[in-house]
Amino acid sequence: MARARRNKSYRLANLHDRRSRELPFNAEVAEIEIDNPLALDPGEKILALRSIRSDPLGRLHAHHQIDETQYRGGRAFQSDWERAERGPQAVDPTREYVDGARTREPVTESQRQAVLRLNRVERELGTDGAALVHDVLVLGLTMDQIGQRRAVRTQRWNDYFARRFRECLDRLALLYGFATEATAQRPESRR
Repeated sequence: MARARRNKSYRLANLHDRRSRELPFNAEVAEIEIDNPLALDPGEKILALRSIRSDPLGRLHAHHQIDETQYRGGRAFQSDWERAERGPQAVDPTREYVDGARTREPVTESQRQAVLRLNRVERELGTDGAALVHDVLVLGLTMDQIGQRRAVRTQRWNDYFARRFRECLDRLALLYGFATEATAQRPESRR
């Protein structure tokens, strides 16, 4: 008996394509290149989708409004803020129950270092710059929302907040060691 011929050719390029074909209705994503976790050779890259819907820093980076050093400085600030924050914690069922009274967890060394870095950032950025960085990177506000909170709603103020935020990101990149003084003082026309 003769074998039936297949009409489709085998294409190995599409065999390992793991990208999603269908996105949710309100998804906002951007493609980024990351290290391949399944690679045999170190340094091999793959394309992945990153959600930028509730990530103002990721959105600015995806739209090339900030560069890599500014992005990394902002992410380092966010990491320090999350490490230093001692917000609501889940109940640990393995701990002994004592009339609802819980003892405070001791402050770890990484939390202490994060707080020290955040204090230095606040001194370097000033009160207004630190508040602006906090509003964008921690609360996730847009420049419009920041203007509304400060009772200034014109485009000129939005442009000022955006320019000031980029200056603060330059300073963060310098403080966290992602940039040097020479790269932080780049001309405005190259942005």
